[in-house]
Amino acid sequence: MAATLQILLLLVAVLAIVAVAARRLHTPPSILLVIAGILLALVPGVPRIELAPELVLLVILPPLIYSAGVSMSWREFKFNLRPIALLAIGCVIFTTCAVAAGAHWLLGLPWAVAFLLGAIVAPPDVVAPLAIARRLGIPRRLLVVLEGEGLANDATALILYRFALAAVATGAFSFSRAAGTFALIVIGEIIFGIGIGWLSLRLRKWARDPRVEITLSLMTPYVAYWIPEHLGGSGVIATVAAGLYVSWNGPLLIPSVTRLQGIFFWDLIIYLIEGMVFLLMGLQARTIIERMASYTLREFVAATLLTTFIAIVARFIWVFPGVYVPRWISPSLRRRDPAPPWTYAFTLGITGVRGVVSLAAALAIPFTLADGTPFPYRDLVLFVTFGIIIITLVGLGLILPTIIRWLGLCEFTEAERQQELQAELAARQHALTAASRRLDELVGSGELSDEIADVLKARHLSRLAQIPALEQLEMMARIAELQLEMIHAEREYLYELLRQGKLTDEARRRIERELDLEEANIAMKIHIGSELPLLGEAR
Repeated sequence: MAATLQILLLLVAVLAIVAVAARRLHTPPSILLVIAGILLALVPGVPRIELAPELVLLVILPPLIYSAGVSMSWREFKFNLRPIALLAIGCVIFTTCAVAAGAHWLLGLPWAVAFLLGAIVAPPDVVAPLAIARRLGIPRRLLVVLEGEGLANDATALILYRFALAAVATGAFSFSRAAGTFALIVIGEIIFGIGIGWLSLRLRKWARDPRVEITLSLMTPYVAYWIPEHLGGSGVIATVAAGLYVSWNGPLLIPSVTRLQGIFFWDLIIYLIEGMVFLLMGLQARTIIERMASYTLREFVAATLLTTFIAIVARFIWVFPGVYVPRWISPSLRRRDPAPPWTYAFTLGITGVRGVVSLAAALAIPFTLADGTPFPYRDLVLFVTFGIIIITLVGLGLILPTIIRWLGLCEFTEAERQQELQAELAARQHALTAASRRLDELVGSGELSDEIADVLKARHLSRLAQIPALEQLEMMARIAELQLEMIHAEREYLYELLRQGKLTDEARRRIERELDLEEANIAMKIHIGSELPLLGEAR
């Protein structure tokens, strides 16, 4: 236990150090964490850390998927359901078949093993592409499609993976039975996930205690995932459905105190999980190298490069027709949703980064079949999977910023962000106007005295005056920076009073909490005011 705790503390320390280095180097932390994990795994004396597939699929994956589902807009997800489904289902199946054909005809793998390899490497990761793409400022719709694909494609891949495993073990495969099972799993998990989301929100509403509510929110993804997974499903679709249900119905049911604490809690949890995932992926290098005895390095490298090439090309072959063919076929779709520029399709094609689910699936392949014979080509599948993860995550991740700048997507993002800020400022004003009408109704009904009404009106007018016009955002950001300096001066003065014994700790904490909330609000204003200049610099 002591050794395990020491290793865990070491990993957390590496995570923090790499995060600082990534900020200084302006590099996605995910890439540096994988590289750090590989280097750490090769250091003599460092104990071998082998990633347990059950840890990834049953412990790590549910909160990642659920958090992404809660963060996603149901309205945007529904509007982009067609491209998301084409990628999460169609592209995964197409890539699986393409990789299987290449592995069978060019590498000589049996069809069942070839399909197993295809199912493992077909799904892009839910974490890695977004960790890179968000830093690049790509258009919002591309982010929604990529995130939606990452949420749903794991279900498709894991179901195909189980069919392929069964085919290797039995030597038989029924397409009609597999298709029927797939449809049943999808429909059943959607219904179950919505039910879990509904139950979670009702229990949290009845609890009325932030600590209990946050505990229930942490339990929700595991209940949504574990039960379908235990019954033979994937668990992924149910978890996505639960997250989207909470995202759409939660704003009016979750109290503000719980929301504030929950945001911090989930941000920290997801940050630690994502960081550990990338670090642990790199740490598997020693395990992979130790299992290379049955093949030569040349064979491993050739198989990895070939599989990577097929997977990348297959995604491009699927993406471009998937974007444009439906609009050529359907005039109503073309009018409702005009075809995007080719740069959008190219970006979707290039962001097929593989990640931890592929690695966990490869590690979960049994060592032997039911009759006791070794599982055929297990080491080759494991090495190829690890190789394609490193090539797509590190290789594509490093060149992706250059590609995004070359495509000129930041210009689209800047215009999109301006429209979003205009809509946000208008929504703030209209919301305060609605509140003002409600105040007038209360005053007119005689429920409020003139003194109370005057105080509320003054506060309301003050909030209205703080909403800037779009062209005033930079000035407001500068004012907010000066306000932060003033708050810092208040903190120093309060600390002096505390040291002199003129202020109790309890009183200091109450004042400090007020300053913390005000500082958080001011920091948000600085962030909003700095968005447009940052987008301009990104070009």
